Amino acid sequence: MNAIETQHLTHDYGDLRALDDLTFAVQPGEVLGFLGPNGAGKTTTIKILTGQLRPTSGRARVMGCDVVADRQQLKRQIGVVFEYQNLYDRFSARQNLHFYAQLYGVNRARIKRVLTQVGLDGRAGDKVHKLSNGLKQRLLIARAMLHEPRVLFLDEPTRGLDPHMARAIRAIVVELAADGVTVFLTTHYMQEADQLCDRVVLLNQGRIVALDTPEHLKQAAGQGEKATLEDVFVQLTGDRLAQ
Repeated sequence: MNAIETQHLTHDYGDLRALDDLTFAVQPGEVLGFLGPNGAGKTTTIKILTGQLRPTSGRARVMGCDVVADRQQLKRQIGVVFEYQNLYDRFSARQNLHFYAQLYGVNRARIKRVLTQVGLDGRAGDKVHKLSNGLKQRLLIARAMLHEPRVLFLDEPTRGLDPHMARAIRAIVVELAADGVTVFLTTHYMQEADQLCDRVVLLNQGRIVALDTPEHLKQAAGQGEKATLEDVFVQLTGDRLAQ
């Protein structure tokens, strides 16, 4: 069974077609980069795959759950980290996780494990408003992993972070994938996608223009060893990824 699969997925906002006939599949344990300029349809895709938005047409399944018909079952299979940091600032890191553990019916012993997994065990008692952006991002990942989802959606997880914190977040992604978690990643950092992703989707104006491994895409661009995913995208579309 594919971890994620879409068939002819389309979404319209009035007269604007945000997604146009998306068909792709993601294997269990794969890190898939979903790359495109602002407005390409990345966030719309995540909202559909996480059951927050209905497609106009087409179908999508995540871990066998139809994203429209099986929304309750879907929630148990996925974790989501959006770009905005929606944490309770006056709670400690541990208290934030306690609150969500109660919502999900998760054993409290799991809280210590995820805090350790993201390197926050020594800061568990700190109020969120005292944490740096990078530590807050780690806490968001810990929260998303509380109920042991099999698919994790990460929307720009390292945007605005200093290099040290960005490396720490990338290391967490690598560890999760090694544990068999499927990671669906959006990022504007092409080097990050190159380092982390088994395959990448290049999305432009709601359509998939390429889907392959970073290496194969760069080889196909025919620009030598120094070619980047940005180069590939420009060659295919005349547009730029990092906007």
